[in-house]
Amino acid sequence: MKQLAVLCAIALIWGCKEQKPAEPSIAETMKTYTIEQMMDNEAIGGGSFSPDKSKMLISSNRSGIYNMYTVPTAGGEMMPVTQSDSSSVFGISYFPKDERMLFRMDGNGDEIYHIYLRDTDGSHKDLTPDEGKRASFYGWTDDKKSFYYTSNKRDERFTDLYEMDLETFTPKMLYQNDDGYFLGGLSEDKKYLPLIKPINTNDSDLFLYGMEDKSLTKINTNQSGNSPEDFSPDGKSMYYTSDDGNEFSQLMKYNIADKTSEKVMTKSWDIMGSYFTENGTYQVTYINEDAKNTIEVMDVASGENIDLPSFDGMAITNVGFSDDEKWMRFYAGGSHTPSNLYVYNLESKEQTKLTDVLNDDIQAQDMVRAEVVRYKSFDGLEIPAIYYLPHQASAETKVPAMVWVHGGPGGQSRQGFNSFLQYMVNHGYAVLAVNNRGSSGYGKTFYKMDDLNHGDKDLKDCVAGKDWLATQPEIDAEKIGIIGGSYGGYMTMAALTFTPEEFDVGVNLFGVTNWIRTLRSIPPWWEAQKEALYLELGDPNSADSVRLREISPLFHTDKVTKPLIVLQGAKDPRVLQVESDEIVAGVRKNGVPVEYVLFEDEGHGFVKKENQIKAYSEALKFLDVHLKGDKGIPIEDGDSMIKETDI
Repeated sequence: MKQLAVLCAIALIWGCKEQKPAEPSIAETMKTYTIEQMMDNEAIGGGSFSPDKSKMLISSNRSGIYNMYTVPTAGGEMMPVTQSDSSSVFGISYFPKDERMLFRMDGNGDEIYHIYLRDTDGSHKDLTPDEGKRASFYGWTDDKKSFYYTSNKRDERFTDLYEMDLETFTPKMLYQNDDGYFLGGLSEDKKYLPLIKPINTNDSDLFLYGMEDKSLTKINTNQSGNSPEDFSPDGKSMYYTSDDGNEFSQLMKYNIADKTSEKVMTKSWDIMGSYFTENGTYQVTYINEDAKNTIEVMDVASGENIDLPSFDGMAITNVGFSDDEKWMRFYAGGSHTPSNLYVYNLESKEQTKLTDVLNDDIQAQDMVRAEVVRYKSFDGLEIPAIYYLPHQASAETKVPAMVWVHGGPGGQSRQGFNSFLQYMVNHGYAVLAVNNRGSSGYGKTFYKMDDLNHGDKDLKDCVAGKDWLATQPEIDAEKIGIIGGSYGGYMTMAALTFTPEEFDVGVNLFGVTNWIRTLRSIPPWWEAQKEALYLELGDPNSADSVRLREISPLFHTDKVTKPLIVLQGAKDPRVLQVESDEIVAGVRKNGVPVEYVLFEDEGHGFVKKENQIKAYSEALKFLDVHLKGDKGIPIEDGDSMIKETDI
């Protein structure tokens, strides 16, 4: 009887457990957000310590475009420094010994950047006022009495190196670049300047130029990809990355005195960069590990890596140090959360979160954490990709999907937060961000696989991505489109043109449609890399123009049968507005639904929040009608729609 009673009690307990309500799933509690809510996630960047370390100078788009702000390092409210309502303002640095600031600004996306001084009284001055010429900050001198910058004011094709004194703000030319080099960072003693000569889009020769004797020493002995990183604290060697004899870039050290090189660090991924902190206490190294940053900070004296703060589900994506090397600022984020800025005291190990950039209206758990996947292409090649699956997707509730193609050629989709992608996913679209052959980050063999082959095997990789999506139980195989910007926009148009039945819709963000014109009209300041581009893509002024015409969607618009939306910035110096004007006109002749959204005050990509909201909301409405099939959404007649937005 006792045993029976015990069994009855256990049964009663289990019965109570079974009757307890189950926790609701994310799909059941998830909210659907407007584009205004999603784009109200704040984007921040930079991080320059003030001389007294009490605050930091950063850039933020909280006002709708980028402006400069300061934030206390102890935590507190961000304070606006600039209030531009037209061109975005990006902070460069506090002055080393006072609270004046440097910032850069262009003309609504035309990429003609100038360097400006913001004085302590709030006034500002253009320090590089040459009209139509670009300038880039290159760092402070060792004595902090001047700064280096580059400019193409002498010859619009090439950038020369200048030094600007902080007392008189008069520039002095240090190196005249007549041979089309890219410039590395000048050594602290001003004796050596690294020079890079592109061979193709992967390989480059690396030289060390003697500023005193004008000598030129070649560093690499074999054709390979090489990039200067930093000089050792004692000035006796130069660190650089090279993929010589390896699929991935390794960290090398060149000994200046005996002109020998030695390997310092090798990883199974590309080492993207390495530098020493102000006094040489730490060496910071960035590794591109499967489309995300891995950062190592080595204590130079011990040769051991220091422990960095850790976060559940997030990674540290960028670090910087104060001049006294007592403080480190860093960003931490992930595919499901935008990066926030922190400061970390290297002595006390205390950290302080300075920003909270996710919109308060958004539940953090509603954002989707991307998954790295790999699939086989038509020829068996393994293609890496980043997969976003909506919370609401299941085998019973299948969702439409989009293949996302990055810019480039040679770019990479990475595991970072993207408000537009999360907006699409939140509204029930799966996204597969493919890293087709020719993408960076997966070895130089993979990187070179699309040379002189664009619109062919790289496109087949995207089609294979679509086929992979179609096999996933949560995906509606009959509703898969393609989307991308720049080179990704080209791939979108190539897909609709050369494989017209594979994808159901296309979203072209400022994509190339006529390679002959694009390659002939590249900005003059790209002269140093022009020949390298021609080797990868083809020379438009040679017999290559025949093939370039064959792979240019503009000349084959009669093949397009699926709905298309095109978004373009009128100030774009890389992909001219005429590229989008003409592709829209050509496809409309087929009677295909075409929508065109043009922004008069944007360049190569949309920076202003108001324009982002307009662009991405129109893209989603287009997908809801033409891919998801929601005919209840009001939309203008696609055959005649053109929106010219001048905000």
